[in-house]
Amino acid sequence: MSNLQIDEAGQRRPVGEGVAQRIEQLIVDGVLKAGQLLPSERRLTEKLGVSRSALREGLQLLRARHIIRTEQGRGSFVAQIAKVDAGPLVHLFHSQPRTLYDLLEVRALLEGESARLAAIRGTEADFILIRRRYEAMVAAHLRPTDSATHAHLDHAFHLAICEASHNPVLVHTLQSLTDLMLGSVFACVNNLYHREPHKRQIDRQHTRLFNAVMARQPDQAHKAATEHVDSVRQSLNEIEQEGERLVRATLRLEGWA
Repeated sequence: MSNLQIDEAGQRRPVGEGVAQRIEQLIVDGVLKAGQLLPSERRLTEKLGVSRSALREGLQLLRARHIIRTEQGRGSFVAQIAKVDAGPLVHLFHSQPRTLYDLLEVRALLEGESARLAAIRGTEADFILIRRRYEAMVAAHLRPTDSATHAHLDHAFHLAICEASHNPVLVHTLQSLTDLMLGSVFACVNNLYHREPHKRQIDRQHTRLFNAVMARQPDQAHKAATEHVDSVRQSLNEIEQEGERLVRATLRLEGWA
């Protein structure tokens, strides 16, 4: 069997290059996700309709490009292609709380557009996944659940909507900021969910967002997503100011002012 094939432009190229490009497309489309174990060689050859030698050539190219990584005895994994080192910014969240509000502004922009595109481009398969994430999040509210679990379920719901936008750059941008996004969601859950009025408001906002996307209403979906994040930012700011007022009043009571 020749190790060359003819591409759409009539040029001859190594078969492995074609295999590599097909796997790259699966990664860009979010079918194969960062950190995911690739299927076995047998399954990949069946799915892609290529020989084992062509597959191995393609995988070797992907390894050389640092798009996949192989661990002895475990297999090949999709690399963290656009991973952002969140450590410094997570530290700033604690030392400089204002950076949290900056991130929430970015979330409003990205998630608003994600919701709008999801309402336009989402497929039935996308909507099944969104519904599963939404129902898992709602179910967790009905039983005692720790803040970290709530945050992960909340984030998974918003990420499912983003994936339904079918904009690979948008999806990979949000995925690269996963640690930061989770940090902002955890701040929301930790500070607002134990306050019943705030929790009810967030639940209503999630339902409004879910219904707008599922009903394919792009303008309403965009509005629901941005208003949700903006509302969280405003609520956190109000709590922060309330805390500052409490500190000032306590100091006066104790004779410090």
